[in-house]
Amino acid sequence: MRMDSNNPLGNHTNTEPTLNSSSRRSTSSVQSRASRGNSVSGKSVSGVSFDLSGARPVRHGSRGAESDGFSMSQRELSDEDARLIYINDPEKSNERYEFAGNTVRTGKYSILTFLPRNLFEQFHRIAYIYFLVIAILNQLPQLAVFGRTTSVLPLAIVLLVTAIKDAYEDWRRHRSDQIENNRMARVLGDDGFQEKKWKNIRVGEIIKISANDTLPCDTVLLSTSDPTGVAYVQTINLDGESNLKTRYARQETILRMSQKEGMSGLIKCEKPSRNIYGFQGNMEVDGKRLSLGPSNIVLRGCELKNTAWAIGVAVYCGRETKAMLNNSGAPSKRSRLEAYMNRETLFLSLFLISLCTIVSVLAAVWLRRHRDELDYLPYYRRKSYASGKPKNYNYYGWGWEIVFTFLMSVIVFQIMIPISLYISMELVRVGQAYFMIQDNKLYDEASNSRFQCRALNINEDLGQIKYVFSDKTGTLTENKMEFQCASIWGVDYRGGTTCVQGDGYSVQVDGQVWRPKMKVKADLELERLSKSGKQTEEGKHIHDFFLALAACNTIVPIVVDTSDPAVRLIDYQGESPDEQALVYAAAAYGFMLMERTSGHIVIDVHGERQRFDVLGLHEFDSDRKRMSVILGCPDDTVKVFVKGADTSMFSVIDKFSNMNIIRATESHLHNFSSVGLRTLVVGMRDLNGSEFEQWKFAFETASTALIGRAALLRKIASNIENNLSILGASGIEDKLQQGVPEAIESLRMAGIKVWVLTGDKQETAISIGYSSKLLTSNMTQIIINNNSKESCKKSLEDAIVTSKTLMTQSGVSQNTEGISGTAGTPVALIIDGTSLVYVLDGELEEQLFQLASGCSVVLCCRVAPLQKAGIVALIKKRTDDMTLAIGDGANDVSMIQMADVGIGISGQEGRQAVMASDFAMGQFRFLVPLLLVHGHWNYQRMGYMILYNFYRNAVFVLVLFWYVLYTCFSVTTAINEWNSVLYSVVYSSVPTIVVAILDKDLSSRTLLKHPQLYGSGHRQECYNSKLFWLTMLDTLWQSAVIFFVPLFAYRRSVVDGSGIGDLWTLAVVILVNIHLAMDVIRWTWIVHAAIWGSIVATCICVIIIDAIPSLRGYWAIFHMAKMGSFWLCLLCILVAAVLPRFVVKVLYQYLTPCDVQIAREAEKFGYSRELGGMQIEMNTILEPRQR
Repeated sequence: MRMDSNNPLGNHTNTEPTLNSSSRRSTSSVQSRASRGNSVSGKSVSGVSFDLSGARPVRHGSRGAESDGFSMSQRELSDEDARLIYINDPEKSNERYEFAGNTVRTGKYSILTFLPRNLFEQFHRIAYIYFLVIAILNQLPQLAVFGRTTSVLPLAIVLLVTAIKDAYEDWRRHRSDQIENNRMARVLGDDGFQEKKWKNIRVGEIIKISANDTLPCDTVLLSTSDPTGVAYVQTINLDGESNLKTRYARQETILRMSQKEGMSGLIKCEKPSRNIYGFQGNMEVDGKRLSLGPSNIVLRGCELKNTAWAIGVAVYCGRETKAMLNNSGAPSKRSRLEAYMNRETLFLSLFLISLCTIVSVLAAVWLRRHRDELDYLPYYRRKSYASGKPKNYNYYGWGWEIVFTFLMSVIVFQIMIPISLYISMELVRVGQAYFMIQDNKLYDEASNSRFQCRALNINEDLGQIKYVFSDKTGTLTENKMEFQCASIWGVDYRGGTTCVQGDGYSVQVDGQVWRPKMKVKADLELERLSKSGKQTEEGKHIHDFFLALAACNTIVPIVVDTSDPAVRLIDYQGESPDEQALVYAAAAYGFMLMERTSGHIVIDVHGERQRFDVLGLHEFDSDRKRMSVILGCPDDTVKVFVKGADTSMFSVIDKFSNMNIIRATESHLHNFSSVGLRTLVVGMRDLNGSEFEQWKFAFETASTALIGRAALLRKIASNIENNLSILGASGIEDKLQQGVPEAIESLRMAGIKVWVLTGDKQETAISIGYSSKLLTSNMTQIIINNNSKESCKKSLEDAIVTSKTLMTQSGVSQNTEGISGTAGTPVALIIDGTSLVYVLDGELEEQLFQLASGCSVVLCCRVAPLQKAGIVALIKKRTDDMTLAIGDGANDVSMIQMADVGIGISGQEGRQAVMASDFAMGQFRFLVPLLLVHGHWNYQRMGYMILYNFYRNAVFVLVLFWYVLYTCFSVTTAINEWNSVLYSVVYSSVPTIVVAILDKDLSSRTLLKHPQLYGSGHRQECYNSKLFWLTMLDTLWQSAVIFFVPLFAYRRSVVDGSGIGDLWTLAVVILVNIHLAMDVIRWTWIVHAAIWGSIVATCICVIIIDAIPSLRGYWAIFHMAKMGSFWLCLLCILVAAVLPRFVVKVLYQYLTPCDVQIAREAEKFGYSRELGGMQIEMNTILEPRQR
């Protein structure tokens, strides 16, 4: 998952890789060197560390993290571009500009703004505007088909339900804000530090934070309990990372804060920004100007750890803090099924307009034909004689009557657009999310975390995924690094015997036994040689190698107690699992890091406590791909130790000496990578006095520069990191997560293409590919590694020809996918990040897509974060296939947000990926039950529910349409207006919601056993245009049966319109519920209660409505129910309406069953054993639909 697999610091780089102020560094270094004679063996070694620059995850650009910091430092902050903060003087700080207070408000609404703002947001849905227009039209006297209250009710119910949900969610946010704002902090006043509520803190005030307290605002450190000004913070509330990070106060402010007269000064810093890993500013204290960087500021939400107290000045408060500026959540995505639904909604709208046009045209013809009879027709009566003198009664002329007829038809047929569908979909998605969260197959015991559903609007997209883009480290692997082997001075120590000696290496400190928390298997021969000391040449190189591993890092040694008071454990905490593994390995071979401060480190070397002055440290950055530390050693020598990626280290190794050692190390590196190990190269050189003084002067100048600081420091680091003597290389294993090979095999059998995008070396990635079954021995590998656009173009052209040749020779088409069971020769494409630089430039994208779409596997190595997003975009732009991206680190965020579905793994590298994802889970293997089971269920249920909602509303509307045709196109209705309103909201909505949450077309066991069943989503078997139009055709037949059977049965009877309207109402409700019952697969008591209870509830409502004297149709249902013909008509309607659907369904399932139906029959009749032992021919996987 990293930009480079050999990154010694994992997934973080610096905005400005600066040390503490060089003046402070130099002072502490001199003091340390002068006091080197003092023994440290009698001291209790504290768990402190030294991180000289703000660490940050990789940003999504080719230049990595430094590009932001570099650009910020190119200019000096002017008064117009900066905020001025007077330390300990909030009145003056806020005099020129009134900075934001520290009150936070995450709620969207207030009491006054809730109603208008919530309505405004809800009416972004076009359907809501449509129903609002309908309700307004019905208020006009000329168009009043329904009662004025009745017409508003459906929309009001939907708006009210949504408003209640939004209000509850916002109330919870307001309650959280209130708790947060009323927390207490200690603020410096006239009488010392006093308690003050967070919401009352102002910019410029000095705040004191105690251990384990949370920072109330963004604070520049002034002093800490550590004499060197170091503070340790945990940013888990900010970016999810639990490892400790170091921040520091400037030495000048530490001295001022120790004095009794207090602190004053001026801070000039950048205006509030969302970049939580960058900060640019300077501070004037006692006439001296000091530079401030990311490592001088602690952000709101961070917790102070392993530091008794810290004092700082508030620079950003409330909504201007970086945490609040980043509080925007993941980007909203829209379901593919919902997009298709909008298309069908448009068709229904056109169909509705067509119906209204037919009615208005026929009405115009009828009015013209009967214009001489309109005055005395009993059911029209144009003339009114109530006032004695005849006059037109609600008649506005032939032209206006046509217009009014059209508008009245729109009102009558309004439920053709199912308003309840939107709220139903939200409720169904909530129910589906609940079952996904509660599924124990998605529960990760190791992290005690359940599946998270962070985006409820794309559940059904999980059932249509065609491409899975996966990170490797931390996603396919555990990201728990374990040191395996080393190559030191050209000798490979991999083949020897390894074991853990008892409890591992330990030291005595004040009568207690201290040992590393994690045990590492040690090579016995290498361990013996490391104990021999520096007497031999071999021993000297081994000593320097492990000294480099123990010292060249930013690890924080934390001493923790155990149940045995005589034993304590050293827990090495750092931001990179790689660094932790290397330090634990050094400890296992007798080089135990005991203590780290800002000026020195203490390492126990085989029982001898040695103190090294840390004279300088250049952290890892994405340009150099290495880090270095300058140590003052006990023998008064100065050495620089460097470790980094092989690609960057061999360019700074002195190749004019020891060429044999370099060649041997390169060979060992290749061997390490071939078995899936992550590699680092270690080098060093001695610095003479003049070299050190030159570096020191240049570093002091660069670290205090206000312009171009990052570039200067990068140049200084590159100057000191050259002409190195190679010490060796390390091999670290990142084991595959449990169940990854099986998961990848299942996904491929399901017709899903798995692409792996990683920053690791090509050899490492290929090795992991084989162990994870992504690559197989029968695959033909096409490898593209190019350094120019021309060569890349030629390689792509040759690869396309090769791919076509392989497929032609094997007798399959170019579009055949290499999934399990295909007859062709599968092809695997392996391409590196350098080649992708030229490919993703635009001109070669089409060729890459043409090549990759014909490959079974694509493996991209050494890719940057933005390249990951670019590869996802390559597929999205050229196909209609659904894409899914899964990763666990900050450098996967852009890929996760680019894909149709983004999944975050809650792993070792923080929670940035989780916070940017749509779904989150603990293991890659959970992808199989998530997609193959829940994804299949969600897609099948939601697709059916949408079609069913269109069907049940269209049936009702068409019954009304047939009635209008038989009533002189007068747009009247026999169905009671309240029954019309309650039909889609109450009578028929609950069953479809329940079925869409609970129904299962197949069991999870069958879906997991036969991954090919997932292909139904690729083929869009549950929702497509063909199904839509067949459903509408069935709807036309059913509506005709419902209308014409009672019409002919009661044609010459005295039954009035209200009575036959009640018959139609009951017939429609019973019919649509029987229609639904025919399609239910898994019956439960809840489903029974919903379907049959809906019919009972409808009967009760009809009886109540007809029992109200003030409503039209008083007592009609009671008169109708007395007649035997009523029940006979009801039975005939149900039989005649569902018979064609039943016959077609039986014939279809018998003659041309799909995979799901075959598997369902096998389940139903208990043929699972036979099913597992026989070869079932599944439908072929369709090719990508190119745009």
